[in-house]
Amino acid sequence: MKTKVTELLDIEWPIIQGGLAHLAYADLAAAVSNAGGLGQITAMSLPSDDALRDEIHKVKQLTDKPFGVNFAIGQGYRSFEKRVQVAIDEGVPVISVTGGNPKPVLDLVEGTSIKRLVLVAAKRQAIKAAELGADAVMVVGHEGGGHLGRDDIGTFVLTPEVVDAVDVPVIASGGISDGRGLMAALALGAEGIEMGTRFIATLECVHAHEEYKQALLKADEKSTVVIKESLNQPARALKNEWTERILQLEEQEVGYEGLKDYISGQANKRYIHDGIDSDGFAWAGQVSMRIQDVPTVLQLFKQIKNEVKQIQMKWSNF
Repeated sequence: MKTKVTELLDIEWPIIQGGLAHLAYADLAAAVSNAGGLGQITAMSLPSDDALRDEIHKVKQLTDKPFGVNFAIGQGYRSFEKRVQVAIDEGVPVISVTGGNPKPVLDLVEGTSIKRLVLVAAKRQAIKAAELGADAVMVVGHEGGGHLGRDDIGTFVLTPEVVDAVDVPVIASGGISDGRGLMAALALGAEGIEMGTRFIATLECVHAHEEYKQALLKADEKSTVVIKESLNQPARALKNEWTERILQLEEQEVGYEGLKDYISGQANKRYIHDGIDSDGFAWAGQVSMRIQDVPTVLQLFKQIKNEVKQIQMKWSNF
């Protein structure tokens, strides 16, 4: 499949794996890239600059295909400048920026051959990202997992709005898990898709605990909830006792100090790494209700390709 995104990133299929804090490391990134998409590793979840360099080396040992490094630069994260320099020094083909003002990162990589992707959750953000030099924008709707925009706008509405507003390629994200989602995104004018939750439920996402993956398989339309709205940082997670407690605290208007232990990275890892759902939380999009198996990444890509072919055949009869 050839689109502006496959040409921009030199990949075979316009499918990008999300940054996935504390989960997106070499095994998963290389598997996605080897399958024909763009795998990514998460820079800011790693403990040090040297750890990022080591993870990049691991990816290069596992694949000779393009891959990316994601920089989640939102509130609460440590300084990212040295890690961006590591990506530059290592000749990383692609970087993506999520969770904050992308300008400092884009400025650092200006003049290099690195392709720059920026995740946005509103049309105004997309326009600004394009003006700042993003090579493509990834548009996440309210269905998505993890941190979202402050406006409750779904992917199906937001994607064509952004497509009409910017001159750079648009990548749709949020609520997408299969070939139908890919074809729908293309019909809306996008040039590719980003998937996060779907890639958690794969064999190569080795850092995700089996309890987490099983929770995704059991999910229905009521299994996710948006937390942190009181902090103006809305984010979607699997519903459990822990997130219910977070929502109760938000109703009590306890602020960041009252919430910080409940929404910390440690609380996140207790669930996603250790499988202790009673003592932590796990990010997940509404699309979790569409996930019914835990295949290898290559098997997932084959499923998507088969679905794309079926839809193309159906459309050819119209």
